[in-house]
Amino acid sequence: MFKKIVSTILVSSLLILSLTACSRPTGNSSGSKEATSNGSNETITIRVGHVLAPTHPYTLGLEKFSELVAEKTDNKVKVEVFHSSQLGNERDMVEGLQLGTLEMALVSTAPLSSFTDDFLVFDLPFMFKDTENARKVVDSEIGQNLLDSLKSQKILGLAYWENGFRNVTNNKKPIKTPDDLKGMKIRTMESPVQMESFNALGASATPMAFGELFTALQQNTIDGQENPLAIISTSKFYEVQDYLSLTQHFYAPAPLLISQSFFNNLDPDVQTAIKEAAIEARDFERQALDDMNKSILEELEASGMIVNEVDKEPFIKAVQPVYEKFSDQIGADFIKQVQDAQN
Repeated sequence: MFKKIVSTILVSSLLILSLTACSRPTGNSSGSKEATSNGSNETITIRVGHVLAPTHPYTLGLEKFSELVAEKTDNKVKVEVFHSSQLGNERDMVEGLQLGTLEMALVSTAPLSSFTDDFLVFDLPFMFKDTENARKVVDSEIGQNLLDSLKSQKILGLAYWENGFRNVTNNKKPIKTPDDLKGMKIRTMESPVQMESFNALGASATPMAFGELFTALQQNTIDGQENPLAIISTSKFYEVQDYLSLTQHFYAPAPLLISQSFFNNLDPDVQTAIKEAAIEARDFERQALDDMNKSILEELEASGMIVNEVDKEPFIKAVQPVYEKFSDQIGADFIKQVQDAQN
């Protein structure tokens, strides 16, 4: 009798464990639910990452994008924003889009030049006259064709957001002429054009992932870096850099990208909502950047940075060999097309 009781208890326990295991959620390694093309009513979660601070206009724009997508899809889609390289550096995220392991990313154009040489046009120094002309170009057929070129890499470009014009900071002295850069180790993005540009100015270009930059400046591994004003402020580079020189040498657009495999698996109405929200949030992000730039110089000076204007002509003259070196790779006709599209 005792053996029968024990046997019954064991069978019952195994049955309970089996039922419990079957009831556990399986989850999704990409962080998103199945797309609604299968008629599911489950909420779709989209993760979108960037490498900048939570106070940067990138984050403000993506939070607005999240609101717009929720509104346009009746809360069918939830967008989660990850800042400060939480989902990896820009190259990691672009590769994640290709593999379908990440849904969306907001990145600079530098890592995209690995896929098509045309994106190198954004890395050419002093290529754009001002913000108005830069936006005119990226929002034109020229910019759209560049985004469309990413389809062969399993990535869809939704819109160009913005980071602004890049400027030089360092710990040694104000940069007033190219000669002032000679011998300085300046962190640049991993772009052959940007590196060649600073080498042409006499600096020693040092490519480095953005997440490593603050520590490198703090430890004096490098002398300086170059970034738009909003990054210099929100990343608190004023804590580890003394001088800011307004060279405005590169324009920095920021494409908002989505994984093609993920996008293709969405219902058409959701696809339309995401596209519309990307444009509306683009305008919001640009305005946030414009508003920030109005007061940012005073704030940086109040934080202890010494700010100086520069005469750009000597810098423009010094980097002309860069245009000559990369004209074949980028395309001389394409460079001229971008130049002619400006006022």
